[in-house]
Amino acid sequence: MEPVRTCIGCRSRAPRSSLLRVVAQGSVIVVDESAVLPGRGAWLHPSSECMKKALQRKAFGRALRVSGEIDTVSIAHQLENRLNG
Repeated sequence: MEPVRTCIGCRSRAPRSSLLRVVAQGSVIVVDESAVLPGRGAWLHPSSECMKKALQRKAFGRALRVSGEIDTVSIAHQLENRLNG
């Protein structure tokens, strides 16, 4: 049985293999491809819709317990490349 995680964008539960793990490295949010980077992680569907919802709800800061400004530009580019490529 595969572990189930909750997407921080749409708040729906899904198998871990269908979600992307993201972590905060300093104030920059990065995609953790192999799910082994240290620190608190959050899970997100690899879709622009879930990304937009997570940004609107300010879910990254809450889920990763990061205060202050969060740089989500790199994760947006990585997600865009993944969807287009």
